[in-house]
Amino acid sequence: MDLLFSAIEILSRWDVFLALLTGSVGGVLIGAIPGVGPPVAIAILLPATFSMDPIVGLTVLLGVYGSSMYGGSIPAILINTPGTAVNALTTYDGFPMTSRGEARRALSLAYSSSFFGGIFSIICLIFFAPVLAKIAPLFGSREIFLAALLGLILVIVAHRGQALIAAALASLGMFINTVGLEPVKYTKRYTFDQSFLAGGIDLIVVVLGLFALSQAFILLQGEDKKLHIPRLQGSFFQGFKELSRHPRVAAVSATLGVVMGMIPGVGEFTAQFLSYTYAQRTSKRSEEFGKGAPEGIIAAETANNAVPAAAMIPLLALGIPGEALTAMMLSVFYVHNVVPGPQLFQNRMDFVVALYLSLLILNVMVLVFLLIATNQLIKVVKIPNRFLGVCVLTLSFVGVYSLRNSTTDCLIAAVFGLFGFILKRLSLPIVPVLLGMVLGGIMEVKLRSAMARVKTPFDFIDRPIAMALFTLIILVLLIHVRQLLKSRKELRQKNG
Repeated sequence: MDLLFSAIEILSRWDVFLALLTGSVGGVLIGAIPGVGPPVAIAILLPATFSMDPIVGLTVLLGVYGSSMYGGSIPAILINTPGTAVNALTTYDGFPMTSRGEARRALSLAYSSSFFGGIFSIICLIFFAPVLAKIAPLFGSREIFLAALLGLILVIVAHRGQALIAAALASLGMFINTVGLEPVKYTKRYTFDQSFLAGGIDLIVVVLGLFALSQAFILLQGEDKKLHIPRLQGSFFQGFKELSRHPRVAAVSATLGVVMGMIPGVGEFTAQFLSYTYAQRTSKRSEEFGKGAPEGIIAAETANNAVPAAAMIPLLALGIPGEALTAMMLSVFYVHNVVPGPQLFQNRMDFVVALYLSLLILNVMVLVFLLIATNQLIKVVKIPNRFLGVCVLTLSFVGVYSLRNSTTDCLIAAVFGLFGFILKRLSLPIVPVLLGMVLGGIMEVKLRSAMARVKTPFDFIDRPIAMALFTLIILVLLIHVRQLLKSRKELRQKNG
């Protein structure tokens, strides 16, 4: 109980409340604008959060992360264009509802499902926090190294059909992280006697280039579309009543979101795909899926909104991000010398509980905002792409320059922006580059630390958790190889 009161005291500050309000409303707006998305918004906001207290900066970013999926359902349902990538499945049943004049019903279902998924996952994780506090100290250097390696492998194999290019891009990210002074003896690596490379390539510069600038180039290249969006009449509370008619779908989808969120490299896409598939296979009206089935919206929106809180588990417990947005948040921890991992759960448990409570408050704020302001909010869907592109481009360069007042950083960001633009145009993944940089740095430090106490290769996995992680790595690789061989066999049979 003392822990809860300490967490509430942290959140009772006016600047934390303002950060919650800004993040929640801003995240909904960002999510409702097709073509921007939370990675771009968080990349732009990162430099500004470095001057804030850790809890304030992280609350803003968590607000954008957690609430953007609420907003992303609006264009997905109204104009068949997902506001964020993870709202893609919402279009399957949301837009058909709009086409037959049930847009308000579809949005109401999306809001209530998102709220249920978010609250469910946060409550689960608040109760799970004491268990984490006991487990986290059991992870030493070798266990964290193996966990980071497992996370990187999961990220790579999650890109089905693109695993090889994902591995190459992750390796590129790991190489980029080695540029500059190495972390133990401070010798120069890959600087080629260039003074601007001695300090390394800043993660935030790469993030702003790969995510924000590349998206600005995409928006500037695209054409502005004229959209007709109908005004919505009636109350949005109906969705809660309809959600209560499908408790099994909601509960299973939320559970899948929590489980998938805790596994690095998996995230919203797998969670909502599994929950949508489950809902369709167990429904008595499976033929309605894709034509406006309410269970389809419930499954997709509940699952993807249950992920954000769960995705904080590997980040907070082990200091290992599972996807792009949590990797960006990790930099905020490091800037303020708050190191995620076992020590955080031992020494700053009130801080961890405060983060989860902030997510709880965030979901309530977002729901209230959407119930009141949806008719005004849908106007942001009409903002022209090229105007957005100019805004993103300007804010990105301002953010890069504000880091170190360096025009060199702006040039590096522009190079990565062009690289990200090429990857997006070729439909190649960007996330492995970022996670390669972040996880590569963690792996290098932990491997060097562990090797001081390791004499033989078996010594590295002679502890139960290390052995379990090593076994998981082998299993993941074997399953992936088996799937590749199976796909190759099916292709031969098809062509032969």
